[in-house]
Amino acid sequence: MRRRLLLVLLTFSAIAVTAFAWPLLMTTAAERTQRFVISRTGDLDRFTAIAQTALLDKDATELAYEAHSHHELYGDDVIVVDAYRDVQVQAGLTLADAGVSDAVDGALKNQPVVALGPLRPWSRDEVLFAAPIGTDTRVMGAVVLRSTAGNAAADIAGQWALILSTALAAAMACVALVQLLARWVLRPLAELERGVHAVTEGRRTEDIGERSGPPELRVLAGLFNRMSRAVAESAEQQRRLVADASHELRSPIARLRLPVDSLAGHIPPEGREAYDRIVAELGELESLSKSLLGMANADRNALELVAGTGDDESCDATELLVERREAWLPTAELAGVTLDVAESAPPVRLACPETELKQVLDATLDNAIKYAGADTRVRMDCTEEPGRGRLAITDDGPGLSDQERDYATTRFWRSRRHGAETGSGLGLAIAERLVTARGGTLRIRANNPRGLVVEVTLPLAREEQT
Repeated sequence: MRRRLLLVLLTFSAIAVTAFAWPLLMTTAAERTQRFVISRTGDLDRFTAIAQTALLDKDATELAYEAHSHHELYGDDVIVVDAYRDVQVQAGLTLADAGVSDAVDGALKNQPVVALGPLRPWSRDEVLFAAPIGTDTRVMGAVVLRSTAGNAAADIAGQWALILSTALAAAMACVALVQLLARWVLRPLAELERGVHAVTEGRRTEDIGERSGPPELRVLAGLFNRMSRAVAESAEQQRRLVADASHELRSPIARLRLPVDSLAGHIPPEGREAYDRIVAELGELESLSKSLLGMANADRNALELVAGTGDDESCDATELLVERREAWLPTAELAGVTLDVAESAPPVRLACPETELKQVLDATLDNAIKYAGADTRVRMDCTEEPGRGRLAITDDGPGLSDQERDYATTRFWRSRRHGAETGSGLGLAIAERLVTARGGTLRIRANNPRGLVVEVTLPLAREEQT
């Protein structure tokens, strides 16, 4: 927007300066040309008067003196002929010179000649002026004066230089004014854009200036500040509510777990089904409380990273994959799932703390083992790409439809297929929040011919990128 506004304003300024300077240039040149013509025409009239007396008196002494004196003083050339084209006086000019003969013929036909167009600073041509000697009814001869336009052109050049320098100064002033105007108008918009990006990235508060720019933009800045503070306060209250609720739920759930577990050996057969449902629901509450606390922590970590106060730890993803396989292997074997990982893969150091990456891997492995089904295979791979590392958790289970994959990372979403009605529905949502906060991506796509692939990409650690 800044470029477009500057382009429009500078174009308008250039047009305005040009519209001011161009007529002045043309008027100055025309005025100096007119003065040049009037001056030389006056000299020509003086010579015709002296020449008429000389021809009548048949004495060209005075005429010759005036012609040579004018030639020496002003550098103009003069030639005077009678009605028969006989040269009476010449000072630096002959009939053989270019254009002189035609000028004499025109003057003898009582047609005054001034062969001159508008002068310019670069005009250096010689100009012929011719006039008849005598009256309208009797032409006695002709006078031709040749003068250079150099001095007049030099005057025009000086005047044009003054006009152009003034126009240049005006243009520079316009540029400065345009810069100030653009900065005055666009600074609030830039502040507003920065504030919108900050709110989009999740920063708690991001006030922008309200004292610069047009009044309308100052009002808009004030409204935005109030909105951003309200949004930030609402988000903080929501995060605290989730964290406090999950934390407060842990104590009563723990107190409830103890007596429920102690009753396991005292439940009669007819109450076993109800007891098992209670135990299952209690496990769901524990899982939900833990997941809510994990989501609150993930949101807090993301906000700290945006604010620049988060840690910049790194970890070896290849080594962590091997470690997580060992941790999840008993669970996988119990579910009838084969869990593989490439143990001889080269190390890939990612810009992510080990605790966060472990949480991401646990969420994806939990889903893969839980929902892939018996007699399936889950494989973990880690590869290094330019500037980034890629982790892939692949299974050959039943997979998800296209629409289900779109909702897989939505909070509290759970598939209703193949026994997926249990769980909090927060595992992949937490994983995606952790990954995106570190500048990475989490993508779920179909595996060929069946199953799912969860791809996690994260930036490489700084020492790996140098």
